[in-house]
Amino acid sequence: MPTVEEKEIRLEFETPQFLHALFANEPKELRYMEDKLGVKAVTREGWMLLKGEHAAVEQAKQAMLDLEEARRSGSDISAKDFRMAIDVAGTGGETGVADMGKVKLLGSSGRKPVVPRTPQQVRYIEAMADHDVIFGLGPAGTGKTYLAMAMALSMLKARLISRIVLTRPAVEAGEALGFLPGDLQEKVAPYLRPLYDAMHDMLDPEQGKRYMEDGTIEIAPLAYMRGRTLSNAFIIMDEAQNTTQEQMLMMLTRIGEGSVCVVTGDTSQIDLKKGVPSGLLEAERILKGVDGVSFVRFTGSDVVRHPVVSRIISAYEKGRD
Repeated sequence: MPTVEEKEIRLEFETPQFLHALFANEPKELRYMEDKLGVKAVTREGWMLLKGEHAAVEQAKQAMLDLEEARRSGSDISAKDFRMAIDVAGTGGETGVADMGKVKLLGSSGRKPVVPRTPQQVRYIEAMADHDVIFGLGPAGTGKTYLAMAMALSMLKARLISRIVLTRPAVEAGEALGFLPGDLQEKVAPYLRPLYDAMHDMLDPEQGKRYMEDGTIEIAPLAYMRGRTLSNAFIIMDEAQNTTQEQMLMMLTRIGEGSVCVVTGDTSQIDLKKGVPSGLLEAERILKGVDGVSFVRFTGSDVVRHPVVSRIISAYEKGRD
């Protein structure tokens, strides 16, 4: 029988603190790498010794080097980031972790930059930079709306656009907003709360208030978009799985010169009445391959909320198969 080629390598880092940051300062994560890749990992001071089969050691080495590059680019490595790098390295693919710290989207002075936390989030940001219409599809907690808002603010700051338009269908109210108490802001606030939350995370209160008052940022239900042309704008249509086919076409044809439109949605959470087809499902079927249109699909592995959220999503996906 052929013998398995063994290998031992030593990776050097400038300080123990830097090395520990690469595995989220959690020694137990090294056991995850050992179990997943079949290597032995020993750390002392600022170095790591990897020992095992040649291919496995090379995979572990590549994952650690990618994590090192991500850390040097400014990313804080979480346990999820570490495990993702190990998982992808184990399949022989490129981890993409090193790319995450290279992309920073700024909201306002004094706020931390928004950075992608998974390789798919990097692809999403790249798609928003390179296409006119971008569909971000996938489960809750994957950063679809949050990153779109961060990109919108970055483009606003760079003067690539002159305003931001945020919209979503108020399907829970049946779009019958006129029957709800209060003025327009009070009527729509419950349905647009996630968009407000993302905006307030990235802007200081005074700047956010000023942008809302002068129309630089407009937040409105989808029903109020009909008949308009939105030029030089970054448009975010959230919860698009709850648009009808007519609403989706209406919104996509509002795009004017110099505008970018990001459509986000989760086709597993459609709240439309029974028998009403989702405009998002139709758009995904019809628009694939259209020049200037990009589709980015997220999975449970891209969830950046509490780790249990990812496990819940995976369990539901398996249970519905």
